[in-house]
Amino acid sequence: MPRQRRLEPIRPWVHLSTTRADWQEADPALLAGMLGQLHLIRAFEETVLELASEGLVHGPAHSSIGQEGGAVGSAIGLRTSDGMNGSHRSHHQFLAKSLTHLTGGKADLDALVDDAVLALLRRTLAEILGLTQGFSRGRGGSIHLQWLEAGALGSNAIVGGGVPLAAGNAWAQRRAGTDDITVSYFGDGAVNIGSALETMNLAAAWNLPLCFFIENNLYAVSTQVAEVTREDRLSGRGLGFGIPSWKVDGMDPLAVHLVMTQAEEIMRAGDGPVLVEADVYRYYHQNGAYPGSAFGYRSKEEEAAWRERDPIARVAGEMRNLGHLDQATADGVREQALEAMRKVAAELLEPDPDDEGKRRIRPALWPDPATVDEGLRSDAAELAGVRTLDPAGYDGPTTSARFVGIASDVLGRRMETDPRVVVLGEDVHRLGGGTNGVTKQALKVAPDRVLGTPISENAFAGLAGGMALDGRFRPVVEFMYPDFLWVAADQVFNQIGKARHMFGGHNTVPLVLRTKVAMGTGYGSQHLMDPAGIFATSPGWRIVAPSTAADYIGLFNTALALEDPVLVIEHVDLYPLREEVPRDDLDYFLPLGKAAVRRTGSEVTVLSYLSMVGRSAEAITQSEVDAELIDLRWLDRASLDWDTIGASIRKTNAVLIVEQGARGTSYGGWLADEIQRRYFDWLDLPVQRVTGTDASPSISRVLEAAAIAGTGDIVAALRRCRTELGGGA
Repeated sequence: MPRQRRLEPIRPWVHLSTTRADWQEADPALLAGMLGQLHLIRAFEETVLELASEGLVHGPAHSSIGQEGGAVGSAIGLRTSDGMNGSHRSHHQFLAKSLTHLTGGKADLDALVDDAVLALLRRTLAEILGLTQGFSRGRGGSIHLQWLEAGALGSNAIVGGGVPLAAGNAWAQRRAGTDDITVSYFGDGAVNIGSALETMNLAAAWNLPLCFFIENNLYAVSTQVAEVTREDRLSGRGLGFGIPSWKVDGMDPLAVHLVMTQAEEIMRAGDGPVLVEADVYRYYHQNGAYPGSAFGYRSKEEEAAWRERDPIARVAGEMRNLGHLDQATADGVREQALEAMRKVAAELLEPDPDDEGKRRIRPALWPDPATVDEGLRSDAAELAGVRTLDPAGYDGPTTSARFVGIASDVLGRRMETDPRVVVLGEDVHRLGGGTNGVTKQALKVAPDRVLGTPISENAFAGLAGGMALDGRFRPVVEFMYPDFLWVAADQVFNQIGKARHMFGGHNTVPLVLRTKVAMGTGYGSQHLMDPAGIFATSPGWRIVAPSTAADYIGLFNTALALEDPVLVIEHVDLYPLREEVPRDDLDYFLPLGKAAVRRTGSEVTVLSYLSMVGRSAEAITQSEVDAELIDLRWLDRASLDWDTIGASIRKTNAVLIVEQGARGTSYGGWLADEIQRRYFDWLDLPVQRVTGTDASPSISRVLEAAAIAGTGDIVAALRRCRTELGGGA
């Protein structure tokens, strides 16, 4: 018979519940603070549902009625400098954290609402209604609540999407030398999401002060937890990652507070993350004011049983039993909360003159439609006063250097001069500088700021996003290949790219994402894509694509100085090239939005980037077409050098866009459309394009060469342009 030994988790798993002694020992001021917050949140949520039933809430109304105990119990002991974020059902968490920020967790039950609390309720309701007076000027609404002053980092509409961002905030807290912590709230539906599980692993591996707080309300919309997972004690998820975990009755705010007290001790002591599962119950359906039983997936008996455990009734009943509260005071607290919400609603609404007995939002409170794109990107004021140099016009002393060496040198230089710069990615801390050597100098300068990550792009991209949103650090993220971006698409596009605009333009997002195009290296369909087209059609990102080592210096420095997320695309064909760069100068900035005219000409304007600039130059020589070659450098919609492009088009009256990669995800598609809209009257033929084929490149050398564009394709396209313009063969 084989020997068998029962294995135990390396960290404890605890179920905590309160005793009579716990309530007797609880500070009466703490209990009063809990009761006050519970009533304010309940009255707020009832008002939201009332307005939703009147058609005044545009979009969903994800009520948290019934779940307030978990939020209040967990947040009432937090500091303002502690961070928190949540998911789409987060009104209660946001208000609990914000109320604690304003009141220190205390409440005068005879005077519950002061001006500051009233302003919080007003701004939160205004945000949910989509009004200028909201925290994010109405852009976030119900599911994207943020108040950085209170430590509310921003809730999230993507299930589990905010968890990696919270890890980034926790990393910044620890690196800054504080004992602050971050709490990321999510529901039972998110425990099977990769971003949440990847982040548990990463937070544990890196010992981050992050609390994974699971509100288990039993239903992800209408699907019960037990239907989708065998182990429905969701706190068990933490054990596999070595995270101490608790299960607690979330309808008992004191029990949640006691759990959080223990959990905070671990996190503040530097002993890594924790996980708390609070069993709660939403009284209503996923969205709106109807109970779940109205949709057939819950019984009325189940709902009634949970309502008997209401957190407000629990706290008020215990306080009465202890002599801390009489019925008149309890009724008064409820009435004060309701009156505050009536007052707030009256300030935002008015009688509808066109529909007697109805209300409408006061028209003057709506955002100005002209501001719809404001805050999408920085205005680049942060670049004021930097020393610019354009290598295209430089005639000073130079030195010869390899492209990849320059990429490494400039990254190391920035690490040397700016302690906020942090590099992270797979294997960046090994192999003498990562898989291509770009982090070589960074490792020499500041090895403690070069972070090798697990193979979990969703987690580490989001963690970098959280670092950037924190504001104390400037992450440089390496994605080994662009195709891996699809694994992290939520964090890259839904989170990082949209954060500034989604939260009202208040955030800065200083993040550089480096990756390399590897077409021609035989790595096949899942390692070779050009990401420019995908990023150019995604909001919030800036894109640089250097074709020379000298340009790389200036473009990288500018990218890192911007308060926006910037994609820096490299190409493996350029890495080994030896070129002239300004001697002993790694500190210049290439001007934002400045293209380079690599060759002047009169017959056709050729637009390209990365290694295809060099191939285009070769093709122009071979074709003997007098083409003007423009190296775009900046590829995003906001940064394109339309002055240079337009001047060339007015001269040549023809455009050829040259890129290497697949036609379907190409950059040139949207660029051609924009050019024809802007310069239709100047064009003597439709915009021409050179791209790869529809297929992603294959492993076969022959098929790979057929799938990507080369010099011969550019030569043929140039000659076609000349023929169509009437210039002959």
